[in-house]
Amino acid sequence: MKERPILFNTAMVQAILSGNKTQTRRIVKPQPEVCDDARGGHWWPSSDVQSMVHVEKELQDYEGFWRGLIDDCNPFGAKGDRLWVRESWYQKGTVGRTYPDDDEYQFFGHRQAAYVADGDAPKDWTFKKRPSIHMPRWACRLILEITNIRIERLQNITTEDAKAEGFDYSTHPSAIEMGYAIGAKTNFRFTWEQIYGQNEWNKNPWVWVVEFKVIQGGAA
Repeated sequence: MKERPILFNTAMVQAILSGNKTQTRRIVKPQPEVCDDARGGHWWPSSDVQSMVHVEKELQDYEGFWRGLIDDCNPFGAKGDRLWVRESWYQKGTVGRTYPDDDEYQFFGHRQAAYVADGDAPKDWTFKKRPSIHMPRWACRLILEITNIRIERLQNITTEDAKAEGFDYSTHPSAIEMGYAIGAKTNFRFTWEQIYGQNEWNKNPWVWVVEFKVIQGGAA
């Protein structure tokens, strides 16, 4: 079993904590290119196997049979590997507590974070908000286990997958901002464009689809 860090913004961390998010999509880098021979399909350069990999064949999940190279080539890991979540956070004085950057916690006043970081904390703690990329392993409160991973086009996301991404109807902030209820898939698209740019949905990039379950932190 291997363990790797993964970044999530505050809204997505909250969705994981509530039990509403069990998938994440990340853009494949570099993007696969069209094969220039009779086989068709797309090639993707894998540094792990030092070779060009055929996306439609070697990077697919064959439901328990021959899995191609999907487990070896993606940057997140295989089934059973773990991802520890990096999120924006706070540190406070010498109390020995970390403060996740969400609405449930305040790093000043009478409210305090609900968990204590594992391991020895550094002595120079401050009230300064720290970006997710700088979160050390000892401050992590969420650990995920990969249950499946695949590669697909962004626009292939289904309504059920959009819900698994943590999106639903008018309860999501993007729907409220637009002033009316929208479906889960449209909600996902709207948020994707907020994060990556107005035309990024239309580009329909290849994405890694990582399915996971929470094994530390999150909903009871």
